[in-house]
Amino acid sequence: MVLKLVEAIDVYLAGTVMLIFGMGLYGLFISNVPPGGPPSTDRALKGSSLFGMFALKERPKWMKIDSLDELKTKVGHVIVMILLVKMFERSKMVMITTGLDLLSYSVCIFLSSASLYILHNLHKSDSD
Repeated sequence: MVLKLVEAIDVYLAGTVMLIFGMGLYGLFISNVPPGGPPSTDRALKGSSLFGMFALKERPKWMKIDSLDELKTKVGHVIVMILLVKMFERSKMVMITTGLDLLSYSVCIFLSSASLYILHNLHKSDSD
């Protein structure tokens, strides 16, 4: 049951990467909306809705991309999350028999947690 949930999260994150990448490329190269411009000039929002129920008035904050570097950063964050989910998925199959196995497993968990923490702090300092 847990493995199926992890696989579902992995597929969701892969879809999120594709959505962010596609909308980022569209926003940078096709829609030609100047950074900080009014939402009424965004061609992507004209006729856009969530399953025909809710009209979007402006892009969500996480989808506002002003430069190629910002797009790479957002896609990179989601890719790191996919790698962490894959590591968690593989860790369900690890057989710990010796102290060295336990140490390796602990170091892997620590390094993945540290990388996520550092990535979060780097992103937080960029947005300030």
